[in-house]
Amino acid sequence: MSPDQVLTAQQMRAAEQALFDAGLPVIDLMETAAGGAAEWIRRVAAGRAVTVLCGPGNNGGDGYVIARRLREAGNAVTVIAPLAPATAAAQEARRRWAGAVAAMGEGAAGDVFVDCLFGSGLTRPLSDAHAALLGDLAARHRIRIAIDLPSGIATDSGAVLNDGLPRFDLTLALGAWKFAHWSLPGRAMMGQLRLVPIGIAEVAGAARLAARPRIAPPAADSHKYRRGLLAILAGAMPGASLLAGAAAQAAGAGYVKLLASLPDPRTPPDIVTETAPPAEALADSRIAAVLVGPGLGRDDFARTRLAAALAQAPALVLDADALVLLAPAMLTREIPILATPHDGELEALCRSFAVTGETRRERALALARASGMVVLAKGPDSLIAASDGRLALGIPAPSWLSVAGTGDVLAGIAASRMAAGADPVTAACEALWLHGEAARRAGPAFTPSQLAGRVQEALAAAL
Repeated sequence: MSPDQVLTAQQMRAAEQALFDAGLPVIDLMETAAGGAAEWIRRVAAGRAVTVLCGPGNNGGDGYVIARRLREAGNAVTVIAPLAPATAAAQEARRRWAGAVAAMGEGAAGDVFVDCLFGSGLTRPLSDAHAALLGDLAARHRIRIAIDLPSGIATDSGAVLNDGLPRFDLTLALGAWKFAHWSLPGRAMMGQLRLVPIGIAEVAGAARLAARPRIAPPAADSHKYRRGLLAILAGAMPGASLLAGAAAQAAGAGYVKLLASLPDPRTPPDIVTETAPPAEALADSRIAAVLVGPGLGRDDFARTRLAAALAQAPALVLDADALVLLAPAMLTREIPILATPHDGELEALCRSFAVTGETRRERALALARASGMVVLAKGPDSLIAASDGRLALGIPAPSWLSVAGTGDVLAGIAASRMAAGADPVTAACEALWLHGEAARRAGPAFTPSQLAGRVQEALAAAL
């Protein structure tokens, strides 16, 4: 299996069913999954006492297996189950545990608490009694571990279904990542994330994580044009374009050119400025990709520059003001286009293209289908949607990125990767990872210029 695939609850059930159809008993898969989780817990517990909360389903069955494995390893284990096992596999796991099971949690305390109450597949809130039991047990243990998902988190959205749910230190995903592992607000309650493989096969059409890319260095015979000429259309606020240009230079493009109406004295000497009219400047056949939007403005001057880019660019990244100005009738050519909206711009685009969706993920996919663009919906839980239904999820990046100007840096990185030859989905995935890695290397409270200065280090880490 790929460690980067992300499955819905339905896809996960189908993938497990395929194993059962091939002859694997349910209890054997449970032993594999829970056994892998138990090894993680054993290491974390380091000989200390463990309390396991078991529910009635197969997540509870995992809990009984975990309890048995930990007891065999020498840990003192307390099992609490407010409901009896309801599935055949969970009943067999309970039989193999062959130890005491408490119905309530009075007095249960220790070093490590393991939540196996409901896990993945839950779509409704916990009952008041179960939520109270979960919260009480979590409060009386120093270390909290969730199996597959914390109880009370919606699998396919990351929604928090109950108020006051506890936060966990570690969440062990069984078999494959679920959308909730990478989606707020639930993701913020899971602590560290680790994947326990159980032999799940590749699932056709599954979403992916935008994990660390493998970027090849330039070929031995490369030159600046072969590596990619990126043109950035500057507008009313050229500082944003300069930020994007600095990031683009560090992300692999061979040549970054600023197309501006007037020279800007702040432009560094290693960025060429061309002041010819956009239609003339964009006629250069060596241009591999164009970025328009950062600092563009929203007046007639900006509309003219956006129209020129849409009419002539061989490949295009649209960001910021360009997304506000964009209308469906303007997309008249079939060229690779990557749009990089934040949430407000995503909502504006959805209105413009007359698409809807209950979740942010659904809206991004609907917009991609309606427009033909690849949509990088940026934010604390960024995602990438393509018109053919492909979906990628960004891994968490430092929250220090929540500062003005970092979106310009992201747009510059993405445009650079497209100029270097990547398709829009690949460029978006590479850009998300490079952007987050640059932020990790920049430390706390950085400026966008400092972030751009770390992109080169991030690129080196991906070679």
